[in-house]
Amino acid sequence: MALRACGFIVFRRLANCIPPPGNIEYLLLQTSYGNHHWTPPKGHVDPGEDDLTTALRETKEEAGLGAEHLRVIDGFLQELHYEVRGRPKEVLYWLAELKDPGTAVALSDEHQDYRWAQLEEACTLAGYKDLQDTLRAAQRHLEAQQGKQ
Repeated sequence: MALRACGFIVFRRLANCIPPPGNIEYLLLQTSYGNHHWTPPKGHVDPGEDDLTTALRETKEEAGLGAEHLRVIDGFLQELHYEVRGRPKEVLYWLAELKDPGTAVALSDEHQDYRWAQLEEACTLAGYKDLQDTLRAAQRHLEAQQGKQ
């Protein structure tokens, strides 16, 4: 059975005069273990817990951002599949906007740093192609939504 994890691609919109999509920044956390890779907040599903609840709990634990800070974006869910130490893993990511772009991030001991980054920098930090593709899909989703407003 595959390991299952859930999390959020958290973004904020900067209120200054930068036009979209340059006003969108993504939150990445740098792990304090292994090769110190950068990742959105995510974690393993606890027994009896549904996927979205896991994503909310892990985002609160890892970044200090709870449901009260986030607005989940409709219509976006990405599923990644890869192997970790020879075992299959699947990760589900929803997309969530930080309601107040000034809200502080509070890291757990699982992470040593965080960064808000525009798409290309976020993709460079992310390192893995499937995560880069997920970030680009999030950006396309947000741009398509913006076009409908």
